[in-house]
Amino acid sequence: MPPPAPTTSPDAPHSSQATAEQESARSASEDSHSSRNFFVLAGYQIAMRTGWIFKTESVIMPAVLDFVAGAGWVRGLLPLLNRFGHSIPPLLLARRVKNAPYKKWIFCLTTTLIATLMLAMASLFSFTEQPIAWWVPPVFLVFYTMFFVCIGVNHLAFNTLQGKLVATTRRGRLLLFANVVGATTAVLCAFFLLPLWLNAERPRFDLLFAMAGGMFAVSALLAALLVERPDNYHEPTTSVSRVLVDTGMLLRRNVQFRRLAFVGSMFGTSMMLFPHYQSIGLQEMQLDLKNLMWWVVIQNIGTGLFSVPAGILADRRGNRIVLQIALLGIAAAPIVALVLRLANVGGWYCLVFPLVGLTPVVIRTLQNFTLEICEPADHPRYLSTMALCVSLPLFLSPLVGLLIDLIGFEIVFIGICVIVLIGWLMTLRLREPRHHVNVSFLQTSD
Repeated sequence: MPPPAPTTSPDAPHSSQATAEQESARSASEDSHSSRNFFVLAGYQIAMRTGWIFKTESVIMPAVLDFVAGAGWVRGLLPLLNRFGHSIPPLLLARRVKNAPYKKWIFCLTTTLIATLMLAMASLFSFTEQPIAWWVPPVFLVFYTMFFVCIGVNHLAFNTLQGKLVATTRRGRLLLFANVVGATTAVLCAFFLLPLWLNAERPRFDLLFAMAGGMFAVSALLAALLVERPDNYHEPTTSVSRVLVDTGMLLRRNVQFRRLAFVGSMFGTSMMLFPHYQSIGLQEMQLDLKNLMWWVVIQNIGTGLFSVPAGILADRRGNRIVLQIALLGIAAAPIVALVLRLANVGGWYCLVFPLVGLTPVVIRTLQNFTLEICEPADHPRYLSTMALCVSLPLFLSPLVGLLIDLIGFEIVFIGICVIVLIGWLMTLRLREPRHHVNVSFLQTSD
């Protein structure tokens, strides 16, 4: 059993990043438990994806909120609350995750809370009847916010564990295996169950959320099976203001991470459109509620299919090329939605959702890229900063919903497409760290 990692100051020099990353990759690959951990993490993601299809953020959740509320600005709260949970709590708790000797217990706890909150949402809708009581939307949004606070810390723990337990050249394989198998199981479950639970008279959102909560509980059990060596990091307690200052310093000091964070922020604007894709189909094109089933199925098939070349390319040629290809698909999604709406071909509207299915691929690629441009001891800090940068644009999401109510979809959707393309242009200035032995360029400023 290898000895614990040495204590590392958060502000230690980064000149040995390449060596540290290579040692981390070699340690993970030589660990007698590496194969077990690989398949446990894959199984965890498969169970999570299977449950997630019953609460997809681009289809199911906005449809639920439209069912109980209806206004565009209320729908626009979903990405804001979602990304608040993905960004602020992980940033504030990154030190605790780093200092924890065993990250897997944070991972298990947050997954258990995720399952519990989803089952609480199921119980909320098991008592709802038409007309919807006034208190249902605010209670739903409170549960939703708590859920994503737990998700944000959970993702930080997961990605830190991935950086610790999975070798650099196997992370693309993990992306491929988990997404392909997870998409397959999710699609099969959705294909058989969603038609039974989605109908115009009384959609069974309680059963959707109960199914999701059950699969998240399976994920929590799998998380407990990880085998992890203890860490020996110690980073002193700091104030919230100091955390924010350190985040700014990190971005200023590491030019490659700053560019990557800019790409992440431009990509993040695309998620503001998630609640509105289904609205175009159901409200503007007057499509039946049962189309939700086909949209979530096709979206997950898209994720699975795109993950195959993405995983192979990432392991063989690095993450930059994957990021560049996937961002072009993300930029195309709003344009495809507008063209199909203008042509009024409702039967083809499902073509939007394979492009939306690229979102998990882009997020995972950004995270894997981040893991490669910092030392293992700094993984929590870098990952939480990346999550914050991706999330920042989404704090304007209610305004985007209001603008759609006032001026329509066209200008907003085209504007988001242009912003994502600006982020794509910045990827041309990124360097692939895996191809550089000397990575001193990572720490120099422009």
